[in-house]
Amino acid sequence: MSHFFVNSMQVGNDFLTIVGDDVNHMKNVLRMRSGEAFTAADENGIFYRCEIDTLDKEQVTAKILWKEEGSSELPSKIYLFQGLPKSDKMELIIQKAVELGAYQIVPVATKRAIVKLDAKKEASKLKRWQAIAEGAAKQSGRMLIPKISEVKTYGEALQMAKELDVNVIPYECAKGMDGTREIFNSIQPGMSVGIFIGPEGGFEESEVEKAKELGVAPVTLGKRILRTETAGLTTLSILMYLLEESN
Repeated sequence: MSHFFVNSMQVGNDFLTIVGDDVNHMKNVLRMRSGEAFTAADENGIFYRCEIDTLDKEQVTAKILWKEEGSSELPSKIYLFQGLPKSDKMELIIQKAVELGAYQIVPVATKRAIVKLDAKKEASKLKRWQAIAEGAAKQSGRMLIPKISEVKTYGEALQMAKELDVNVIPYECAKGMDGTREIFNSIQPGMSVGIFIGPEGGFEESEVEKAKELGVAPVTLGKRILRTETAGLTTLSILMYLLEESN
């Protein structure tokens, strides 16, 4: 079932309206008609089941069949600090990270990152990445659209992480699965979590050491070396499983 985002100003007692680009998408891409059902979420975390009443040029009006407090979000806010990868890998990472429940995705310029974005390219990329996040949030029935932040330096990312409850950095030289299990199992609903993922070449040892000095915990994801687009999604999957189980 199609899912959309609205703000509370678009919601009345019995009806809500869809405006903007979603109107064209509903009418001309999905070819929705009067009587068809869809779901929506607002910024207050309310989930709506709706039925289309009228489709006009500027808006779609729908009857609210029922509403409830949304429950599709993880009980913890997870921040993915992703070292900039090559080509279109970032688009895949954003799409899947949103599906897995990430709250915010922070692109990070690390020492081994090959991709270098000037201001013009960064603005274009951020617009594209945010659109991908919105599409993934709609597809997966999220209650919010995760923010894709502007590109941060590694130092700026570490400063952001200082405000979080727990931070981990998957690292191929990390030892001991028991220690990793202990760290993951210590993360409880309500905690904020940061995940640091390096680019294709990984983190330099000095970057890992700097993270450790600030309390970021190195973890292992097993004996195999994972690609940058796999490591973050693996970590998110582990946290999603543990937090959903606890919630």
